[in-house]
Parts: sequence; structure tokens; C-alpha cells
Amino acid sequence: MRPIEQTTALVTGATDGIGRGVAKRLAQLGATVLLHGRSRARLDETLADLHESTGNERLRAVRADFSSLPEVSALVDEVLRTTDALHVLVNNAGIAIGLPDGRRDERRESSDGYELRFAVNYLAGFALTQGLLPLLRRSAPARIVFVAAGWQVPIDFDDPQITRDYDGGRAYAQSKLAQVTYAMALAERLPADEVTVTSLHPGSLMPTKIVLEEFDTTEDTIEDGIESVIHAAVAPELEGVTGEFFLRLDPARADEHAYDPETRRRLWELSERLVAGAHRL
Repeated sequence: MRPIEQTTALVTGATDGIGRGVAKRLAQLGATVLLHGRSRARLDETLADLHESTGNERLRAVRADFSSLPEVSALVDEVLRTTDALHVLVNNAGIAIGLPDGRRDERRESSDGYELRFAVNYLAGFALTQGLLPLLRRSAPARIVFVAAGWQVPIDFDDPQITRDYDGGRAYAQSKLAQVTYAMALAERLPADEVTVTSLHPGSLMPTKIVLEEFDTTEDTIEDGIESVIHAAVAPELEGVTGEFFLRLDPARADEHAYDPETRRRLWELSERLVAGAHRL
């Protein structure tokens, strides 16, 4: 296991909630941390706060709006150009059922014309991960972690953009199953001694901004969620563990569709096609 002081991590969605907590914990442990967000002002504030609160000067901000695949591609290029090694990629950025504007059941599209939750929660992470794979493999051993959810529903490959009978909850849960399915499919393609890939449900109804704006109750704490993600990202006992879905700290069973080879194949092909299509716009 590589010493944490020699570890470089990229945390997406690092300006709020679990992502900010994970970035802070990694900084406290001594890692070099790349903080991703979509707002330059919030990135600057987060960077200044973490510098002061952790004393770690090896922190850097990288900006991209995950509703734009060209911006994700530019982020990949920036990281590849400025980072010698990447040992941990935490795919945490995302939106929930009713965000960004509280309209739970109104279908929204990304700047590329894709259903917004599928685009931000899943497709951006797919593009980012695929683009950074060469760097992660050169930095072996490395880990990729997807912050997914326990709520997962099957992907309708006849209408993956949910153009009919749209429901924000279904769109969110479909995007989370896509994360888990891709993580398992990617794990099959990579040697575990080079790069491991896991996904997890970090906790239920934690009092993040997303939850507080959409629900009247909370269950787990943000600290519970942070601990779950840190465990997946750097725990020594998970060295070489790949293709697993975790419920908080423990291995668990995801939706059955995530284990289906045909679902994995169709999702991978769909993802590649959508990413390529965005770059042709």
C-alpha cells in the first residue's frame, strides 16, 4: 500500500457535501488533492478553506461543468497535462431528483442534449474515467471509486433518455445503476494489481444540501458518508479488491441488472456513442 503522503487524488464535486468532506479528509491525511467543481468562486473558497484548515499546500482546483462533455474533455486534458501521477479518482459529482432548480418531474437536458441526470451523474464520470485511465494505469496501483446509491432501477435501452413518461426519481436511480454497472464492467477489463474499481452507497439521507432541499428527514450523517468513501478510496484492506459494490463499509449486492453481461455491453456501447456524439456537436 502506497503511503498516503505519496498519493494524488482527484475528487469530483468537491465544493460541497460529501465531496468536500472527502477532499478535506484526504488533505488532512497528507495526500495531494485535486478539487473539482463547476463554480470558480466556490472552488476558490473551498481551496482557501482547506489550505487553512488542513495546513496542506498540495491542493489544486480544477473546474468543469459536468453537464457539458466538451468541458469534461477539457478537464481530462488539463489533468493529463499538469499531473504526473493519479492514484485515486473519486467520482462523486452529481445532482439529485429535483436539482438544480427543484423541479422533480420536469425533464431537463444537458448542453449536449442528453437527459440531465444521466449526463451529469453518469456520462460525465464515464468520459472522465475513460480519459484518465492511461494516467491511472501508469500510476499503479490506483483506485477508481464511484459514489452511487442504493436506489437503482433498470436502464431502458429503448428510451435511455427517458423522453416518455419522465420521472425525476427514475432518472436519478437509472443514472446510479449506470454508475454501478460501468464500474463492474470496467473492473473486468483492468488488472486488479493496476487499477481497482468499486462503487458504493455511502449512506442514506445524509444532511447534505441536496437532501435538505428535497426531503423532510435525514438518516445517516455526512461523516458516515465521508468515512464510507474514504474507506473505498484508501483503506489498506481493500488493496486489490475490485468490481465490488459496497453498502457503506460492507460488500453488498447491487441491482441484478448490474451483473448481466448484456446490460454491461449495451451500456458501454451507448456511453461511447453518446460521448462521441457530444464531441461532434
